[in-house]
Amino acid sequence: MFLDLVGIADGVFLFCILRPMAKKAQKSDLPIKHWSHSSLMAYLRNPLAWYKRYVELVYDTPSGPSGVIGRAAHVALQHYYGGIDKEGAIALGMESLRDVADFEINFGKAKSKAAKKKKREQMERDYVQAVNFYLEKPPKYRKVLGVEYVGVAKVEGLPLPIKAVSDLVVQSAVDPKGVDIIDHKFVDTFSSQGAQKTLFVMQAIFNYYTVKKNFNKPVRRFIVIECKKSRNADGKPQLRKYIIDFRTFKQEFIIFNRLVRDATATMAVLMGMGVFLPNPSDMFEGENSFDIYRINLPPEDYDSHFRPDK
Repeated sequence: MFLDLVGIADGVFLFCILRPMAKKAQKSDLPIKHWSHSSLMAYLRNPLAWYKRYVELVYDTPSGPSGVIGRAAHVALQHYYGGIDKEGAIALGMESLRDVADFEINFGKAKSKAAKKKKREQMERDYVQAVNFYLEKPPKYRKVLGVEYVGVAKVEGLPLPIKAVSDLVVQSAVDPKGVDIIDHKFVDTFSSQGAQKTLFVMQAIFNYYTVKKNFNKPVRRFIVIECKKSRNADGKPQLRKYIIDFRTFKQEFIIFNRLVRDATATMAVLMGMGVFLPNPSDMFEGENSFDIYRINLPPEDYDSHFRPDK
């Protein structure tokens, strides 16, 4: 299930070359305080975009409408499982959606003020529909122990702590002494790989370590609940659940720890070299990262060294 990490790691093709050098990397060489699932995936996908966001702390890449809707839906569920009624939770999620400024949204072909207004109205309708799909028959838990729980954990053998946000930490339905971690995703289509999807497995392990350390209870399962935002024409359920049982994990933890160590070490070497490469094939930030790379080129690199007319 981890083989598709090769595809994610297009942007770090120097990995095999740098790894022997990376063995000497020290914690003092590192520009970040911890790894999170999102930062590690960004580093593997597009090192230059990662550097901009997680080292320089520049957050100027607009989100697509789908991402904005998903975040607003998470706000609604956070309040719902925190004890607020359905209507109040939906209203608070809508408020968070409306608070997102236009410049923070990638409207695509909608360029005029009128077109953007129409797009935002559609986003609000999609948001209400998606949250109502979820709350029509929301999953119930014996006891909710944490909502939007942010945890940081130092893991033996890893040079940096790891950080994760757990949508819900609940008493496990299969082990009264243990806990389950619930993750909500609002999607356009259901994941074809389900619980075998590498990104789910990676995220699950980040959450496992942080919840295990901070709740001091056995962590039994990571449960992904996908909610399809558009109505299924065939009338099938809008929610789909994928269960990752940590009792079956062994090799996954070994590979996870190896990947985090190697990513940390190569990152330290790249910091020393001062070189982070763009990934133009990155569908999210490829163009932006290449523009940054172009801007950072010294003038002589393209003024003196290359003459296409000669």
